Amino acid sequence: MKAQAPTSYGHGLSSQARNLHWLLTNLVDEVPGIRSVAVVSSDGLLLLSSDPDRAAGTATPGESDGPKGSSADLATIISGLGSLTNGAAKLMDGGVVKQTMVAMDEGSLFVMSISDGSLLGVHAAPDCDMTVIAYHMALFVGRAGHVLTPELRTELRESMENTQ
Repeated sequence: MKAQAPTSYGHGLSSQARNLHWLLTNLVDEVPGIRSVAVVSSDGLLLLSSDPDRAAGTATPGESDGPKGSSADLATIISGLGSLTNGAAKLMDGGVVKQTMVAMDEGSLFVMSISDGSLLGVHAAPDCDMTVIAYHMALFVGRAGHVLTPELRTELRESMENTQ
């Protein structure tokens, strides 16, 4: 099942917040194989999600092919994986982690740094074209990274809390 593009966002949000929602919607709509997408702040809070009903915990079980539970679960996974890979990079003097990919029998998980600790995570189908997903994630990061200010992160976080 294809991830649903967020449709309930945009009311009362700044133009920058609406633009980020639009970028996320385009990522979901244009890239085959994406199951769910989340943008997570450096402190692990969900900022944007492709599954707004699941972010609020109101989706019907079995409605999505994403991780079991809510989009908050995907945010937790993304945050944890980002923390783990950053710690590993520090121990290995590897520099900044740009992207992490986990290939599983029944899907793939991609995590990419956006800015100052924020992360973009994509859960994809097992038959996805990994290079296409990575390319579109890089486009999203390039477009979103410079506008994801502390003020915008606060606005996005508050809008996600208001959907609950």
